[in-house]
Amino acid sequence: MTDTATAPAALVGVYAQPDLVLARGEGCWVWDEDGRRYLDFTAGIAVNALGHGSPVVASAIRSALETGLVHTSNLFPTRPVRELAQLLVELSFPGQVFFCNSGAEANEAALKFARRWAGSTGAEHKKEFVSFRGAFHGRLFGSLAATDREAYQAPFRPLMPGVHFTAVGDVAGVEALLARGSVAAVFIEPLQGEGGVNPVPGEFLRALRALCDRHGSLLAFDEIQCGLGRTGALFAHQHAGVIPDVMTLAKPLAGGLPMGAVVVSEAVGSALRPGDHGTTFGGGPLVASVALAVVRAISDPVFLEGVRARADHLVQRLSTLPGRVPGVKEVRGMGLLQGVVVEEQAASIVSRARELGLLVVSAGPKVVRLIPPLTVSFDELDLGLELLERSLAGAEGDS
Repeated sequence: MTDTATAPAALVGVYAQPDLVLARGEGCWVWDEDGRRYLDFTAGIAVNALGHGSPVVASAIRSALETGLVHTSNLFPTRPVRELAQLLVELSFPGQVFFCNSGAEANEAALKFARRWAGSTGAEHKKEFVSFRGAFHGRLFGSLAATDREAYQAPFRPLMPGVHFTAVGDVAGVEALLARGSVAAVFIEPLQGEGGVNPVPGEFLRALRALCDRHGSLLAFDEIQCGLGRTGALFAHQHAGVIPDVMTLAKPLAGGLPMGAVVVSEAVGSALRPGDHGTTFGGGPLVASVALAVVRAISDPVFLEGVRARADHLVQRLSTLPGRVPGVKEVRGMGLLQGVVVEEQAASIVSRARELGLLVVSAGPKVVRLIPPLTVSFDELDLGLELLERSLAGAEGDS
């Protein structure tokens, strides 16, 4: 096994990486430089929704490159970004779209847009935000302030002030915060990913919509990890029948190329003016062309029906683990984003699974997260679950 991945000095040490170097991928599989293959149930942390080496992504890249326009900046418009914005609005809710380069950037922009909207309505005093226990919205100063992870926040304080946390399901707590009259927006993931794979009940999302309407605050959904087909609906909030004022997207949006997006209602969009925000690279013609192809593929009703069928199969198999496999306490999630709650440290199970040829990722200290590509086959799901069960039982060896 090569030791390139752990070589010191050249890379900043902000990631604890295993002693392997990935060299190629195809579908739901990746290979390291030593030729060993792994079944990938991380999908680049929900990025590679169409799998590795997707023909959809490859074709879109080739076509975009033929134009010669890789980058133009936002000084000039291009057709791909306009068509992508129109498609996202048609698929979600009436409004406008801002494109950037990542999920954290999308959430930073959303925080700014919420304050700008509040000021445009004559409520300049509304500068605060509500977030939730278990939330993860990013690692920049605004998005980190809205992230419920003490270990992430502590080394970097002071963060952006004015973020208040309460528990998911605490309707009275949210109402008490909104009644103060200083909250610009409530931010929530319809399905928490990094915080432990916690589905937010639909009735709570509907209660938030009513509370925000009553108190004149925006409702913002962070769908960076759970959006774009991952739950079996195009957007996770659609299961609850709730329309937000702001929605952030990223991870799978451009098939592995860096792209984030903020979809805002017409009211929020009308409050924004030239110079209020910007990005050099966001919404470039190459990445927008790829995102356009990816969104068209994922939003196809037949494709989403296939995701739901795979998810049903996965959930049915996972549901047998608690009570049958020692150390498994609970399984929870939505669609093809599932979490296995365990008694031991999730990192140990992740490591054993990798030795068996399965790539999974943790979601906090006690949850093993499964995020396969949306194109995963039923046979690959079965093999992945077999390897997972062996890793849960403490088995080690080659697959």
